Amino acid sequence: MARSLPGSRGFQEITEGLSTLDREVFDAVAGTETPLLDAILPPLTRAADHSKLWMGIAALLAATGNPSLRRGAVRGLLTLGVTSLVTNQVAKRIWRRERPGHTAVPLLRRIHRYPRSNSFPSGHSASAAAFAVGVGMESAPAGLALAGLASLVGLSRVYTGAHYPGDVLAGFGIGAAVAVAGARLVPPVVDTKLPPTEPLTVDTPPRVDGAGLVVVINPASGSGTGTRVLQQIRQELPAAEIVELTSDDDVAQVLRSAAGRAEVLGIAGGDGTVGTAAAVALDTGLPLAVFPAGTFNHFAKDIGCPTPAKTIAAVRNGTVSRVDLIRLNQTHIVVNTASIGAYPQFVATRERYEKRIGKPLAGGYALWKTLRGERSVRIRYDNTTIETSLFFLGNSIYLPAGFAPARRTRMDDGLIDVRILEVGRRFARLRILSALALGRLTRSPLYHELQVPEFSFTAVDGPTPLAHDGEVSPPLTQASFASLYRALPVFRPPR
Repeated sequence: MARSLPGSRGFQEITEGLSTLDREVFDAVAGTETPLLDAILPPLTRAADHSKLWMGIAALLAATGNPSLRRGAVRGLLTLGVTSLVTNQVAKRIWRRERPGHTAVPLLRRIHRYPRSNSFPSGHSASAAAFAVGVGMESAPAGLALAGLASLVGLSRVYTGAHYPGDVLAGFGIGAAVAVAGARLVPPVVDTKLPPTEPLTVDTPPRVDGAGLVVVINPASGSGTGTRVLQQIRQELPAAEIVELTSDDDVAQVLRSAAGRAEVLGIAGGDGTVGTAAAVALDTGLPLAVFPAGTFNHFAKDIGCPTPAKTIAAVRNGTVSRVDLIRLNQTHIVVNTASIGAYPQFVATRERYEKRIGKPLAGGYALWKTLRGERSVRIRYDNTTIETSLFFLGNSIYLPAGFAPARRTRMDDGLIDVRILEVGRRFARLRILSALALGRLTRSPLYHELQVPEFSFTAVDGPTPLAHDGEVSPPLTQASFASLYRALPVFRPPR
């Protein structure tokens, strides 16, 4: 007669004991009569059907406009989708367990349509945990609040007779595990804060009606944005002089002419035009008012003027502080970024997809596409020669670390942010993509990051194109960048 092994007998006793405990806890909850829970939990469990509750909350988070909450909404929904697939199409097919039945549950709190799928694990609980933990990866306060709601959803599944407590705990575990795995694959954005410093303000008289301000504007910029900005300036700052650019104008010449009769130089256009205006303002010693009228308006956003209204308020209040610029080869001014290789294509691909799938996933896809198809460039800097296809250089330090720099919290640190991906080594592209997938790109020996006041490089194989602030300059062999510390006074809200 065959005998079972001692180990297997012990395991069977443990599982039987846990199953008995699971049923006893379920019976205890089913026999509980609490009017407050009767009013809350049955409607809550219905709201969580087909993840309607979590999709509604995601829409509210996205509508706040808060960057971390918007990222949390995207991450939460993506995590929920993967968890639902794992739970319903994998886990429920492996572990078979009958539902507890709801005969012991009071009639008024039973769910209308009793599920027929396997009881283990709880899909509702898995989705709840996935969404809450996913949101929490981007915004800890929001994740903590949602964790309480997710716990109530889990309790509601037992309270209404749909699941045993063990099913709920297993669902929580699956959802949380998928969220953690997702954070390893696509790390959340860490809101790193740079050491605070006092801004260098400039005494400037308030200009309530815009007197002394000369604004150069391209009405056709930003797919019609320029026209709207022009009308807003005329209405809010009626004493300002407005110079409208035409397609035949030399922008730099028009700006120099405007600066000759201005007390404040204003510019309304995209980042390339802002760079030209910054050079003129620097040469003439005038403060610059930047009205966002381009496509991306990175400079205007980073100085705290994402809308014309912010700039108008700063002009009226006379709030001016100094920001850094970068001088390139003693001939050009860079206000945002410069790049060689395929970085412009990387940015364009990322921005094309980030609103649909989120910036982290869009950045990963853009990096894979860029590494797969772009020609690399050999450069020499600091007595080192490397081969790169992604080179980024920024005016002041950008956040986050890694190869998806997105924003600046300061623009007066006197530093140049340099990031380079090296692709000339053995299996470099595979190693970079693997490091990105594991969330360890910043620790890869193929990733180089410098924060320096000056930076120079030489293109080893001859002239190479360099893009800066959305414009492409003629190919060059040598490039020297120097930070101009707090060189440009700009109108911006007080910090």
